[in-house]
Amino acid sequence: MTLDAALTHPDPRKTAIAAAFAARREDVLTVARAIHADPETAFTEQRAHDRCADLLEGAGFAVERGIAELPTAFRATLGTGSLVAALCVEYDALPEIGHGCGHNLIAGASLGAALALADVVDQLDVTLLVIGTPAEEHGGGKQLLIDRGVFDGVHLALMSHPTPHTDTYDVLGSTSQAVGRWRATFTGRGAHAAANPTDGINANDAAVVAQVAAGLLRQRVKDGQRLALVPQQGGVTNIVPETAVVDFECRALTMPEFEQLRTQLIACFEAGAVATGCTLEIEASEPTYEPLQQDEVLGISWNEAMAALGRPLAGSLGVMAASTDMGNVSQRVPGLHPFVGITGAGGALHTREFAAHAASEEGYLLLDDCAVAMAWVIQDVATSHTRRPLVLERAAQLAEEHRGRGAASA
Repeated sequence: MTLDAALTHPDPRKTAIAAAFAARREDVLTVARAIHADPETAFTEQRAHDRCADLLEGAGFAVERGIAELPTAFRATLGTGSLVAALCVEYDALPEIGHGCGHNLIAGASLGAALALADVVDQLDVTLLVIGTPAEEHGGGKQLLIDRGVFDGVHLALMSHPTPHTDTYDVLGSTSQAVGRWRATFTGRGAHAAANPTDGINANDAAVVAQVAAGLLRQRVKDGQRLALVPQQGGVTNIVPETAVVDFECRALTMPEFEQLRTQLIACFEAGAVATGCTLEIEASEPTYEPLQQDEVLGISWNEAMAALGRPLAGSLGVMAASTDMGNVSQRVPGLHPFVGITGAGGALHTREFAAHAASEEGYLLLDDCAVAMAWVIQDVATSHTRRPLVLERAAQLAEEHRGRGAASA
C-alpha cells in the first residue's frame, strides 16, 4: 500500500490529515529505523524514549520525561479539548532477538498519528496525549502507568500491532489472552550428597514434583489456555540442593478462567513442597496482563479506514494467542489494538525472521497506513455526533466499573 489512497480520500479533512503525516514521514521513519537498529529491553529503553520525546517536543508537544517513577516512560500533550485521546507508544525489544514483535513500527505508527493530528487538535476539541509505555514484553509497563494515574481522565486509547499474517483483520471480535507470571522458590536443607544425603531436604526434588504435576494438569486444561514452567536453578552433583527456583506462567481468555488455572497451577507447586518437606514462596514477577477488549465504536472507524486505504478485511482474527498489557488499558478505557499483517511477511512473532520484516519496506508501508488510520479514527470520533457521545459514555462506564472493583478489593 502507499499513501496515495489516503491523499485522495473524498473527505478533505482526512486528506489534510494524511498530507500532514506525509510531510513528517521521513522524520517518523528515522526514529522507527533507529529504534529497530538499536534494540533496548524492558525498562532500559532510554535511547528510544529520548528519540520519541525529542520528535514530539520538536513538533510542539509539551513533553514530560521519565514519568510515574519510570525513567523510560513519557507523556506528550497537545491541545486542551474536552475529548482526551491517547496514542500508546511501545519500544522495548526482546532479549537476543531484537524487535521480533515490531515495536519500532508500533512506536512509529503512534508518533505518525500524533504528528498527523497536531495541526487540527483545536478544531477537533481534542486533548491529544502520546504516552510512552515501556516494558510491554515483560514487566507490564502500562499497568504500572495505570496504577500511577497516567491514564486517568483518558477517553480513548489507541495503538496498532504488526503481525506476520499478510491479511488485515476485522478488529471487532479480536482479543488476546490474560497472562500472569510468577517465581516459585523452594527451600530445603543442604547436605553432602555422598557423606550425609539423608540429612538433606532436596529442593530440586520439589521442583521436579511440581513440573510433573503441572505436566499431568495439561490434560485438564481447556483449549486455548496455556501454562509454562522454566527451572532456573543450577548446582553441583555433590551437594543436595538447598534452594530451587522455577519461573512459571499461565494464560486464559477470560479472567475467571485465568484465576482458576492459576489456582490449579499453584497447587502443583504446593504438592512439590508437601511431598519433599520444603517450604515454598511464590511471588509475582510482573503485573497480570488482562484480556484485550476492542471498543466497538473505535473498531468500526478503524475498519472503515483500513478499507479506504485499500487493505480489505479478512474476517476477525479471533483470539490472538499472545498477551499484551494494552489489555489492561482496554479494560479501563475504550481502547483499540488492531492486528495488521505486513504484506509478504512469514514466520511468527518473537523470531529473528519477523524482526527482519519489521525493518522491511513493506513494514514501513504498514506503518504509514496504521498512522493515518489511527489519526482518522480520532478525527471520526471527535467530529461525529453519534460516535463521540458513545465513546464518552463508555469511558465513564469503564471508569465507574474500575472504581467499583477498586472499592471491592479495598
